[in-house]
Amino acid sequence: MVRTRRNLLRFTTTNLLASALPRWMPRMAFAPKHTAPRGDVLVCIFLRGAADGLNIVVPHGEDEYYRLRPGIGIPRPDDRGTQGHLRTQDLDGFFGIHPSLTPLMPFWEGQELAFVQACGAPDESRSHFQAMELMERGISTENGPASGWIGRHLASLDTNNTSPLRAIGVGERIPRSLQGRIPAAALRSITDFHMDGDAQSIAQMQSALVTLYADGPLIDTGQATLDVLATLESLDPERYRPATGVQYPDDEFGQGLRQVAMLIKAEVGLEVACLDVGDWDTHIAQGGNEGWMAGSLASLAQGMAAFYADIHEYGDQTLVITMSEFGRRVRENGGLGTDHGHGSMMMLLGGGVNGGRVHGDWPGLAADQLVGPGDLAATSDYRDILGEILQKRLNNPQLDEVFPGYAPTFRGVAE
Repeated sequence: MVRTRRNLLRFTTTNLLASALPRWMPRMAFAPKHTAPRGDVLVCIFLRGAADGLNIVVPHGEDEYYRLRPGIGIPRPDDRGTQGHLRTQDLDGFFGIHPSLTPLMPFWEGQELAFVQACGAPDESRSHFQAMELMERGISTENGPASGWIGRHLASLDTNNTSPLRAIGVGERIPRSLQGRIPAAALRSITDFHMDGDAQSIAQMQSALVTLYADGPLIDTGQATLDVLATLESLDPERYRPATGVQYPDDEFGQGLRQVAMLIKAEVGLEVACLDVGDWDTHIAQGGNEGWMAGSLASLAQGMAAFYADIHEYGDQTLVITMSEFGRRVRENGGLGTDHGHGSMMMLLGGGVNGGRVHGDWPGLAADQLVGPGDLAATSDYRDILGEILQKRLNNPQLDEVFPGYAPTFRGVAE
């Protein structure tokens, strides 16, 4: 948690009242402008470092792709000189996916997985910091609101959900996209709430919370906090047993998804969970069907496949998206890597997805079809995809509040 349990217990009740509360504790907010029943749980995975969308959703039907990537291009599905498990896994005859993403193919075949190719933000700075900042705020220029797009979504939608775990960021800090008037929890581990099994520390914190929320307008929210803490105390990640046959990868991403699955199944009011996956800035030694990026994709696919199989009974109420700040240059560089580019891709996984399709308008890779110094064009704004998901799956039509100054065009990605 952003404020540690030691900080919480160090203060007396009086000090608690006077100090800034931990971020995971509820706060008052202005009345939201729209009321609706709770929609899907949104799980947002940010691939930080600018993932190479062309080697994730591979345009194997485009000859220019192989001309521009002779060293790192992913072999065609019918390439007889390459073993089958190292070839592009065909999707529709033109697009395929990197072989490391094979664990996701059952969901494609079940029409629960879709891709959006050639999408991205209007920002063409090719700066990680600026692109992530603008994308997480959901705006086109720095002059927009400082809050995050998910934060504004939560503030503009009243689902009658007072849970302190309405929104979480898995990790040390709350992602930029979650910042806003509605509180979010930075949850490194559910065991943080257990206080290492110290009964005295648990009792002290519960007593402080009871006193803090004894009366006044926060009494209902305070009781909700205590109820959720009691629920979390009963959740033990070490003893959690996923659905039969499901095994999460033993890495930070996999274990983060495992905890999100626990919270979904425990029905503690979770509406949004954000996870970061780094190591996508592949300037050198990127690799093709094997190597650096292949390993990162294997971890991503194994984690997503395990998570969705684990919560499959909740699949119609869960939607997983991946996004990245921008894509990579089409032509490989001299270090067998790729430089900063523009157009990227998104993945969508869930029962409400219009799956089994690669969405988006393919611009082509010929020289006169590229933008900037030789980049894939972004023919769909990422806010088109997010806006459609928010309205159709999360029951929030207040898109002008979430993406001020931009009117999303729906692309048919959700049902």
